[in-house]
Amino acid sequence: MPIVSEGARRAGEAIRVVSEFAEQFLEEDGQRADFTFGNPHERPLAGLVDAIKTAAEPHTNDWFAYKTSVESATETVAAALSAELRLPFKAADVTMTQGAFKAIALAFDVLLNPGDEVIHPKPGWFAYSPILAHRGYVSVHTPLDPQTYDLDLDAIERAITPRTRIVVVNTPHNPTGRIYSRARLKELAALLDKASERIGARIFILSDEPYRRIRFDGVGFTSPAEVYPWTLIDYSYGKILLSPGQRIGYLALSPLMPEADREALRAAIFPTQTALGWGFPDATMQYAIPELEKLSLDIPALTAKRDRLVGSLRQWGYRITEPEGTFYLWGDAPGGDSLAFARRLAEKNVFVMPGTLFDCPAQFRICLTATAEMVEFALPALRDAAF
Repeated sequence: MPIVSEGARRAGEAIRVVSEFAEQFLEEDGQRADFTFGNPHERPLAGLVDAIKTAAEPHTNDWFAYKTSVESATETVAAALSAELRLPFKAADVTMTQGAFKAIALAFDVLLNPGDEVIHPKPGWFAYSPILAHRGYVSVHTPLDPQTYDLDLDAIERAITPRTRIVVVNTPHNPTGRIYSRARLKELAALLDKASERIGARIFILSDEPYRRIRFDGVGFTSPAEVYPWTLIDYSYGKILLSPGQRIGYLALSPLMPEADREALRAAIFPTQTALGWGFPDATMQYAIPELEKLSLDIPALTAKRDRLVGSLRQWGYRITEPEGTFYLWGDAPGGDSLAFARRLAEKNVFVMPGTLFDCPAQFRICLTATAEMVEFALPALRDAAF
């Protein structure tokens, strides 16, 4: 008998390619350009540090008592969401979570039974599959349009079965940077309404929006929650603040959802969040939310790095998708083998993420959270690797 659970084995298999990548490529060794994960490489935002320091100062005897969702945090989020998405969110529609990662797991556990299916895009974030596999839920990958990386509605429709319960929409999209149009999302909403009626069960959208505020060139944003009532939004402050180690985010219910359905989900969220291992954020991070809502990483500096890399790479013959949002570039690996390409760059201390982590072995991803100095250090190696 194996000593680990079947769920742990399934999760390990689903995340294996990421674990192997980290072991092979992420050794510290002198000067390097790290374009892999969305980690900071400079000191944190001064406002972030000040907000945490202020929030850590106790105002009451129970300042650090057990906390579920702190009222000041949920009220701040509801007001910000209402203004941003033009919908009447209430504090009761919001539960605070340990980043978007825990919000996604919470949404899955509230909506799914073992064997239920979740449609999510390929390429797409590599952690959906292990979350689902660990719990006995079923991943169903559907491709994006290979030229535009738009939602492929025909592929989504073909993938729907009587066990489909969730379609994940990640916008702005990791890794391609695509932001889906309102018109496309309305088409998806109409498709899911018809499919829900056909299979006799409501299909939900989980709108994965941690990069919602990281957009370039004035591109607008529509959340699926604006056009499809049965939408749950997950969000993380770790992206806009470039502080993924400070775990704070939320799960929000679209206020367009029928009240009876919202009430049923609200009632299910607390026991599920408790069962996840008290999946609420630390008190200090929740108290800091009113100040954190005012902060952002430097979008113009991010844009400058995007433009420097896109211009250079295209000049050398790379096929690169210019992102509308997120802090990633997505492109075709020279020679069609992203692992071999990543290894050639690693020999020169330049580290990119091969598309094998996204089940796309011919592509690669560059993370723009690297410093401007790292970009300049990497350019000669990227030029040489193009040929």
